[in-house]
Amino acid sequence: MRTILEPGQIEAAASSPPFLQRPPADLFHLRALRLEHLAEGHPMALYLRLIAGLCRVQQSLLDQPPSTVAPDPLRIAQCLEHGLPPFAAESLVREGAWLPFLEALLRRYDAAANPAVANAVSTLHNAEPGQQKSWALALVCGQYAMLPAALVPLLGAALQAAWSHWLLSTPTLELKPGDSLSQCPCCGSPAMAGVIRQRGKFNGLRYLVCSLCACEWHVVRVKCVYCEQSKGLDYLSLEDDRHAANQAPLRVEVCPGCNSYLKLLYLENDAEAEALSADLSSLLLDMRLEQEDYQRPAPNLLLAPGGD
Repeated sequence: MRTILEPGQIEAAASSPPFLQRPPADLFHLRALRLEHLAEGHPMALYLRLIAGLCRVQQSLLDQPPSTVAPDPLRIAQCLEHGLPPFAAESLVREGAWLPFLEALLRRYDAAANPAVANAVSTLHNAEPGQQKSWALALVCGQYAMLPAALVPLLGAALQAAWSHWLLSTPTLELKPGDSLSQCPCCGSPAMAGVIRQRGKFNGLRYLVCSLCACEWHVVRVKCVYCEQSKGLDYLSLEDDRHAANQAPLRVEVCPGCNSYLKLLYLENDAEAEALSADLSSLLLDMRLEQEDYQRPAPNLLLAPGGD
């Protein structure tokens, strides 16, 4: 049986923005380049360069992934049928198919120049798989007090590489919005930041970037992604002589209703901006908002809040 669309339905379908955007195959390479660029003259230059080195190892994991068991295609199909995230983070962390990515990352990452990082690598390497999964589960659930802060970037990097690999290796995914606007439809993880695009049919559209698998999904603008209200939203940025306040490449959307905020990247003001690197290089903005008692629900899996 054929379905015949009326003219209004055809126009609506043509104007509907694509819901999902996959990360590029060189995602972590691009992140490393951006972090190195942002490190120039930055007060956190050493940390940004350390994470850049970690991103290069992540890219090697995408280019040459370790041997591992892929998520069950039948379960993926069942999740898609029922509108559930096909790569649900908590379930897959418990099952441990990501552990080869952690092992490969620890083996490939050269931490010899940094004793603190070398100690974290050793701690993770010597831990039993059950302990590694327990720490990883705490991380994806946002329970940072349940694991040593020094382990967060290494664990987060391995998890991101595994989930991005699975996402990019799955050719077709018809995903639907999650229970929350801020929930990734692919893995159920919270968004890390938002990106306002500036080219072609995407011009002016907001996409949220997953903190784990890096997929992006469309969410309308001028609406809090946490409480879904639009009233009283404000937009703040760090003072910068290079940009007027309303032209800053990075701004935060502050919601007075739920007292939360989300960082937004405006690509029309910086076409090379990238979510994770922009987030890590703008922690002064987080500190300012924390002093004003605003809450940040968006995690960054390579940084422990308040950690060393």
